[in-house]
Amino acid sequence: MLVIGGLGFLLLCVFGSFVASGGAIVPLMMSMPFELITILGAGIGTFLMANSMSDLKHVPAAFRAALKGPSYGRADYLDLLKLLFTFTRMAQSHGTMALESHIETPMESTVFADHKKIRDNNRVRNLICDYLRMISMNMDDPFQFDEVMTRELAKNLKEDTHVAHGMQSLSDALPALGIVAAVLGVIKTMGSISKPPEVLGEMIAGALSGTFLGVLLAYGMVGPFAARIQSVVEEDAAYYDLIRVVLVAFLQGNAPQVSVEIGRKDIPVPLMPSFAEVDEAISAALV
Repeated sequence: MLVIGGLGFLLLCVFGSFVASGGAIVPLMMSMPFELITILGAGIGTFLMANSMSDLKHVPAAFRAALKGPSYGRADYLDLLKLLFTFTRMAQSHGTMALESHIETPMESTVFADHKKIRDNNRVRNLICDYLRMISMNMDDPFQFDEVMTRELAKNLKEDTHVAHGMQSLSDALPALGIVAAVLGVIKTMGSISKPPEVLGEMIAGALSGTFLGVLLAYGMVGPFAARIQSVVEEDAAYYDLIRVVLVAFLQGNAPQVSVEIGRKDIPVPLMPSFAEVDEAISAALV
């Protein structure tokens, strides 16, 4: 909602102040459709050329994420800490082989059944199962484990930010594309130089609207959307990184309760559950 509200406020201030100061909105509105076709058409073309089909398929989801916000909230972090505590406690008490039935058939696991949102999230479920499987295969060196998981998370983050980077590149190109539209308008005006000043004035105003629209789209719309997508992706990445922090802490010899507390401290402050909330959640898991 903040994205839509911000966009509406932006347009209201830009066009409202223009009209309130005595600007003639009619010539701008008349030229805008053609200028938009030139600028947006060229922008979409450059975006298609600069990105792979795989990246393009993620564009709708990226826009939904920008409007919806991060996928994981405070309750999701608490739920993940509780699940990781259950698994690390199981590994400590019964050995890593006790994890096998849960990580090989997670959809049938009684542990995952208590955390349905995590179980039904393919990415999170697979990440947990893959690295618990490594632990069960005696990969108990915390430094090596940390390095392997950090590399995968960095790779995933890089892939997830492709759309944001592509949008930012488009934002950087839009002012120049606006100049292209403006130059075309000037060429059209110069071809009608014999017409009366009133007509030429409207034609020049239409040409200049190309520059205006290019800059407005770049810095008022596409650029902020790119930054918003980047922000959402990075916030979600903190959720995946929590798995690494807790498992590495456990492999370093810390008790499950301590490992979970180390993980809690790594959660972004606005989403961090309190110590009491985590303690209550893991106490319920002990019952």
